[in-house]
Amino acid sequence: MQTGTSTAAGLLLGFALDRVFGDPRRWHPVAGFGTAASALERVTYADRRSAGVVHELVLVGATTAFGFGLRRGGVVVTTLATWTVLGGRSLVRAGREMADRLESGDVAGARALLPSLCGRDPEVLDADGLARAALESIAENTSDATVAPLLWGAIAGTPGLLGYRAINTLDAMIGYRNERYLRFGWAAARVDDLANLLPARVTGMLTAVLAPAVGGHPADALHAWRRDASKHPSPNAGVVEAAMAGALGVRLGGRTRYRHGTELRPSLGDGSAPRVADLRRAVRMSEAIQVGAVLTAALWSVLRR
Repeated sequence: MQTGTSTAAGLLLGFALDRVFGDPRRWHPVAGFGTAASALERVTYADRRSAGVVHELVLVGATTAFGFGLRRGGVVVTTLATWTVLGGRSLVRAGREMADRLESGDVAGARALLPSLCGRDPEVLDADGLARAALESIAENTSDATVAPLLWGAIAGTPGLLGYRAINTLDAMIGYRNERYLRFGWAAARVDDLANLLPARVTGMLTAVLAPAVGGHPADALHAWRRDASKHPSPNAGVVEAAMAGALGVRLGGRTRYRHGTELRPSLGDGSAPRVADLRRAVRMSEAIQVGAVLTAALWSVLRR
């Protein structure tokens, strides 16, 4: 049975496994979930919000129920579940590789790498555009891939870990505003917004507190958050991107081209557009936030139970 102490231990050990090994290279459970979700979509899809609600309920409900069934597994199960749902090392590795390619002038290689970080159209981006896209993705995915699952693990144990990853994966799969998913993906996008309300704000606070680690100032991160976050179309991405922009002293936002269309994003932060050196600083910030998040989650697990 999970206790606060066993949950904390499992979160810390799972985080350590992610730092050492990264994502499992074969038979990744999240990839298996994606395959199952795609198969179910062939049955549940209809151009209606109600169909998307059913799709979301079935997949998230089944995954969370599976997590409840594993709760008696103790530290070992929590450790493996945490390792499965985290993507922190992979995110940091992709960010560093993007910086390496841009620094060496390999724009084509950087474009080929971008889809592993975000859904933007890499072919329309130059080196500076690629640096900005990667940096914004690092900011958002630090929350989505590490802080959020750890916090939900602290709140609800293994069901929280698995349920959150199901929610976030479905948003990545169908939470788009294109013709196919505008209505069917509505539930996935809204549930993901709700699931990330608290984690995004914890990420913003950790970004502010840890800003000195990359030569920034907490006050600048908090100022950019308060002033700019609400301008962003996402209630959560705006928080983490604005805080990161303030901590780094750069300006994010502007014309953003996705495969489903082009959006004009508001400016976040002050200063110049990010360069490769700023991307490297963002990667270091992400690593610091991840450590802060697992310590916060472990402490929360112990104190609340």
